[in-house]
Amino acid sequence: MPIYPKVKSVEPLDNLCLLVTFQNEAKKIYDCSPLTKSDVFRDLTNKALFKMVKADQGGYGVSWNDSIDLSESELWINGQLAEQ
Repeated sequence: MPIYPKVKSVEPLDNLCLLVTFQNEAKKIYDCSPLTKSDVFRDLTNKALFKMVKADQGGYGVSWNDSIDLSESELWINGQLAEQ
């Protein structure tokens, strides 16, 4: 099973995107907008909620509340490398 870099920090951006900094200092932009088509992530269209994103303790992903989260592997695999 592959090992993915842990999340160091996360910053909400416009258009339902996240700027994720990993512990290896790589930065990726992850677009959450396709996720909002599913019931689980639909609440992320609420801008106030979306801006509440935080990196999970231990770096295993990011979360908004107890029921909405994303793993470090999802963010790493599907995030696009940010301009450095």
